[in-house]
Amino acid sequence: MGNFKEDISKVTTFVFDVDGVFTDGGIMPLIDGDFLRKYNAKDGYAIAYAIKQGYKIAIITGGKGANLELRFKLLGITSVYTNCSDKLSILKQFMAEQNLQQGEVLFMGDDIPDLEVMRYVGMPVAPNDAVSEIIEAARYVSQFNGGCGCVRDIVEQVLRANDDWAKDSRGVTCVPSA
Repeated sequence: MGNFKEDISKVTTFVFDVDGVFTDGGIMPLIDGDFLRKYNAKDGYAIAYAIKQGYKIAIITGGKGANLELRFKLLGITSVYTNCSDKLSILKQFMAEQNLQQGEVLFMGDDIPDLEVMRYVGMPVAPNDAVSEIIEAARYVSQFNGGCGCVRDIVEQVLRANDDWAKDSRGVTCVPSA
């Protein structure tokens, strides 16, 4: 394990949990069995921008639901694994398919089901309000809570370390309004 700033410049791939990372952990069950979650728009922008810059993004979550899957599809994430009870096996499968080394992979989690993955990846990070076991396993703890910009924080740091952040002023999309 080297210098944090040097190590984040090696990251090519972001893997995230959802509830407690992209959200504040609150869920509202719907009658059809799906859930409503509130997401941070700045987190979403950072993800879409990272994809535009060529970074790989994956979601590995115990959460489920069509609304969750739609959110990440709209951001352009194609590797979305939901309803996972064994996140480490899914991560290893994803890494093998993408030919990734541990040092290239950053994982952000917030609770006990993320602990094995945190210990496996080269760059484990956490939101500020993660449980103590996750905080202890993290190399970096964002100043932001889950659902409040922690995803944007770490994505921006990695992209800045690689001189990939805000390369132009056009943003992710330029779609004229109707």
